[in-house]
Amino acid sequence: MYLQIVELVAALLLVAVVVALLASSIRIVPEFQRLVVLRLGRLVGIRGPGLVFLIPVIDRGIPIDLRERVIEVSKQTCITKDNAPVDIDLLIYLKVVEPEKVVTTVENFIAAATGIATTTLRAVVGDIELDEVLAKREYINSVLRSKLDEVTARWGVKVTAVEIREITPPIDVQSAMVKQIAAERERRAMIAQADGEKQAAILKAEGQKQAAILQAEGERQAAILRAEGQAKALDYINEAASKLGQNALLLQYIDALKAIASSPSTKIVVPLELLTAIQKIIKGE
Repeated sequence: MYLQIVELVAALLLVAVVVALLASSIRIVPEFQRLVVLRLGRLVGIRGPGLVFLIPVIDRGIPIDLRERVIEVSKQTCITKDNAPVDIDLLIYLKVVEPEKVVTTVENFIAAATGIATTTLRAVVGDIELDEVLAKREYINSVLRSKLDEVTARWGVKVTAVEIREITPPIDVQSAMVKQIAAERERRAMIAQADGEKQAAILKAEGQKQAAILQAEGERQAAILRAEGQAKALDYINEAASKLGQNALLLQYIDALKAIASSPSTKIVVPLELLTAIQKIIKGE
């Protein structure tokens, strides 16, 4: 009876071992991973995605994530070309493109990439003056990405982007920058005010010019109208005079002679026109 129990336990243990071995030999690899297979320590290939079978005990599968990942590099104190300390932190975006190299050429590619990034950052910033570091962020990003990509390529890793998140200059430089910004804003305000006053003066002068033009135009039109009125009045007088007959004129001359005759003067001047008119009347003309 005891022997049967021992045999049963041994059989169960054997079954458990077989099940465990079978379970360890079957892997389900997702789409974003690849399985680097080592057989007795030697690289035999890359498996996945999907269902992958491994030889128990002999094969070893190392999963590698192919998704793009981000590495956060904490603040690094760098010395610029003009000996100014500046703190910079950045983000590195990279992805695995050759899983077998990640396994066989580098122990921890994330730590290695972080170390390369910090040393490269110090080297790049050391060749640039402080003003350029603050102004040429995109240039620094581009240089860092190209230099990092040259190193990580031999690990089977592709650096897709490098982004500087923050640049912190020294306190005295920050104070000077604040003063410079305030002075620049004041200068712009003064320019805007002067430009506004200039535009207002131009508009005022233009208004006065237009008013003077309108006034002169009005006076000219009034003078023209007055001249036209006077001309019309003279036309009316000439027309009325032309309508008066010689008899009417003769009566006016006679009335004038009466007034002259009543004066104490002994000499009377008779106009030639009056004598001509009297002669025409006598002749019946």
